[in-house]
Amino acid sequence: MFASGRPTYCNVLPTGDKVLGLVVRAANHDSGTVVPPESPQNNNSATLETDTPLGSTALGLKTKEGVVLAVEKRIASPLLEPSSVEKIMQIDDHIGCAMSGLIADAHKLVKHERVNTKSHRFSYGKPMTVESTTQALALRFGDGDEESMSRPFGVSLLVAGHDENGPSLYYTDPSGTFWQCNAKAIGSGSERADSSLQEQYNKDITLEEAETITLTILKQVIEEKVTPNNVDIAKVAPIYHLYTPSEVVRLGTEDDVWLAYGV
Repeated sequence: MFASGRPTYCNVLPTGDKVLGLVVRAANHDSGTVVPPESPQNNNSATLETDTPLGSTALGLKTKEGVVLAVEKRIASPLLEPSSVEKIMQIDDHIGCAMSGLIADAHKLVKHERVNTKSHRFSYGKPMTVESTTQALALRFGDGDEESMSRPFGVSLLVAGHDENGPSLYYTDPSGTFWQCNAKAIGSGSERADSSLQEQYNKDITLEEAETITLTILKQVIEEKVTPNNVDIAKVAPIYHLYTPSEVVRLGTEDDVWLAYGV
């Protein structure tokens, strides 16, 4: 998934130019396990084998100010109202997530976690941390679809948030494992998108630059012309905000065909 010979951007532990390992967290453990570079688990195909490469492409990019999420929306029919296709959803005031895979599964997971975060606020008088929220989602992945008792959840999520620890971005998949990332792409265009993220990411980028980068990469990897109707963009900085179509248009350049839409 990542370009060979280069460090991933999912919570690697660097010393100078050397990568010590990849921090991987299982949902039923409180602390991370450092996987040595020579371990089979630190191989791209082994570590990220449960990604959903056939789903729509989604990106997340963390900055010092907040986190930007962007996702491709595949509209199956011109008769379908684009706003009814939710690929980025709010979990709490300070947390949102982008999805790739079976959207009905993602909606079920998110709705369950909304109840969980509200219950936490009521019980403890403070919001749930982004890591705890992601861990709870990963635990639900492990439970599978208990109502149907037929299969695991078939979706990968990018969870973005801003809490007392600052901005953070997590990736979780159907295995019930989650990674903390600086930048991450999932879905059908993830290989090419991850390569572009590695080339363009640096720790000092601004939120405005992150908006431009995620939109530019989406335009490179999705099959159709990008319009305000087939992409969603959101940010958490520090409050969750889903961009309106007109706000998405303003992120475009003069060369973008979509400006003719006049949304």
